[in-house]
Amino acid sequence: MELISTFANGFMSLFSAGAATLSGWVTNIIPTVICLMTAVNSVIKIIGEEKVEAFCAKITKYRLCRYVVLPLLSVIAVGNPMCYSFGRFVEEKYKVAFFDAAISFVHPVLGFFPHANAGELFVYMGIASGLQEAGYPLGDLAVRYFLVGLVVILIRGLVTERIFLMLYGRSNA
Repeated sequence: MELISTFANGFMSLFSAGAATLSGWVTNIIPTVICLMTAVNSVIKIIGEEKVEAFCAKITKYRLCRYVVLPLLSVIAVGNPMCYSFGRFVEEKYKVAFFDAAISFVHPVLGFFPHANAGELFVYMGIASGLQEAGYPLGDLAVRYFLVGLVVILIRGLVTERIFLMLYGRSNA
């Protein structure tokens, strides 16, 4: 009987934890994302959708801009998870690689822009506190993490683009 009771309590605890997570999202992440979406869309409307799309189409012709500049701007401007919406400015065949670059950059900016991925700031802070205890300056960590992140997103963007185009070519052959 005790085994069944323990199982039932554990089963209900699982759903209680899920409910707590959902309630945290509803009161924290979802309103933040909605406000960010509204702000970004408002800025785009003020500037003019045609102008923004023309500018992004112009800069995303170049791989460096497509996989470094646009992800950098999107992550800094609106953070995770809203930064992925900037993929709408990228040509369809490059969206997968843009997404890979953007998703890979939400951690390396935390030393300079903690708002970019506040939900996972604890990872960076854990590393930072360990380095502080060892007597190392945090500025060096932030700069190195950021610069390595830029190199990594460029590599990931280029590799993902090549893989996607190769697989896409096979499926349409």
